Amino acid sequence: MAGRQIYNPAGFKNIEENGKVTGYQFQFKAQYYRGITLSIVRDIQINVDGEDVKREDIRFTVNGETFTLEEMRTVVDSDYRWEFGDYATVSVIKEGGLAKGNHHIHARQIIAPSYMPFQIEADCDADFVIE
Repeated sequence: MAGRQIYNPAGFKNIEENGKVTGYQFQFKAQYYRGITLSIVRDIQINVDGEDVKREDIRFTVNGETFTLEEMRTVVDSDYRWEFGDYATVSVIKEGGLAKGNHHIHARQIIAPSYMPFQIEADCDADFVIE
């Protein structure tokens, strides 16, 4: 049986604003068995090509709204959920983005459901290409 697709293969790309590359983004699915409110997401840790991304450089977009990781902890509006099976877009602020070519990503999702006495961590790895 094939594993569940975590990353959207077409979701890896550089972000361009006003003719300048300001970062990169990817899309991936929550690694939990149900949809979750953004307030239980404790962290998303990202490492691309051996380089850790600073928490303050990460943005998370779901349902057309973008949040910092700190802002996510305060979102109680049920309109902003990371539904099971849906891709969320994660953007990383990085001047110049990523070079064209092959890359490797390791991302860790950390959530804290209120009914669990511990946090749940899920590691997600993939190779991808920036064109």
